[in-house]
Amino acid sequence: MSALNLVHLAQTRSDREVSRVMQICNACRYCEGFCAVFPAMERRRIFGPADTAALSNLCHHCSACYHACQYAPPHEFAVNVPLALAARRAETWEYCAWPTPLATLFRNNGMKVMYVTTSVLIFLVAAMLVLINPSLFWDIHLGEGAFYVIMPHTIMAGIPLGISCFVLLALVQSWRRYWKATNARWGGVIAFMNACHSALTLRHLGGNNNARGDGCPNEDDRTSKARRIHHHLTFYGFMLCFAATSAGTLYHYLLGREAPYGYFELPVVLGTIGGVMLSAGTAGLWQLKRQMDPELKPVSQLGMDYVFIGLLFWVSTTGLLLLALRETMLMGLLLAIHLGFVYAFFLVLPYSKFVHGLYRFAALLQDEGERHMTPGNNEKQC
Repeated sequence: MSALNLVHLAQTRSDREVSRVMQICNACRYCEGFCAVFPAMERRRIFGPADTAALSNLCHHCSACYHACQYAPPHEFAVNVPLALAARRAETWEYCAWPTPLATLFRNNGMKVMYVTTSVLIFLVAAMLVLINPSLFWDIHLGEGAFYVIMPHTIMAGIPLGISCFVLLALVQSWRRYWKATNARWGGVIAFMNACHSALTLRHLGGNNNARGDGCPNEDDRTSKARRIHHHLTFYGFMLCFAATSAGTLYHYLLGREAPYGYFELPVVLGTIGGVMLSAGTAGLWQLKRQMDPELKPVSQLGMDYVFIGLLFWVSTTGLLLLALRETMLMGLLLAIHLGFVYAFFLVLPYSKFVHGLYRFAALLQDEGERHMTPGNNEKQC
């Protein structure tokens, strides 16, 4: 990110609000054991734009600090840490996105972009399949290689390959901008391993390092592990689907076998389990998002949230439908719908809430590096 952008970020309302509430929290320190945000806050006395960006991406938006805070609204201090950090976090996503002009797509109209993009892609894929051979589109195709009767492998593999190259470049450039903007430093192998542990276990989402270790508070102040469970289902379901795709690639290029594979083959088993987990996890997150306390809803971020969750849900659900009905005359139509959602998902990936995982891991790396480089640091290591 350029110096000009950093200066501009320092002049925004969200940056000033995070700086204000962090100054109050730094004097109070009641919530210092709740998550990684507060120990990181205590290592700072002045909160510049790089600091507020880093702290905001450490936050899981669990709201435990809000429900425990004696200065939360209607107190005159109006301390709302989750909402302030969420607004600042969405701002860092936009300013670190690459290429920059595309980041504005999801500022206010993310859902509209998702509907239009997905609809256009489904129509284009379906039209392409019909034009390739209209008589085959509604036929029943059985056995290995059935998908490629309708859509040649070179086209099916070539389109996602091109999209993946763009997505990878965009994510690398975004990571580079964020890392530079927050003045992050590499903290060594141990810091990297601790950051991986925190990310993979969601340690700070109502877990071991949270004073309310029984989960995240609801709007009525009761705690629940629902968010943690649905996050895990979504993340590990996604990883199983990725593993299924990788296994299918090995089957195709090393074993010379073509999709679709048998129901008990490794790619199908991994994809089925992962798809079910993804559908359940994203549906749960969508419902929890709708039930969130209005005082904590980051309106500027909701479009990115719903786009990511919604597309993941429909990618997994249409994939399961295609698996169930692949030996019927609906295979061609379901293949077009599923591929449309897959292509749309990957196209918008760098501009959806997926980047939260990317930037949060960078923030965890920075935080672990700071902990290990701070002289006399006696924090408990995990």
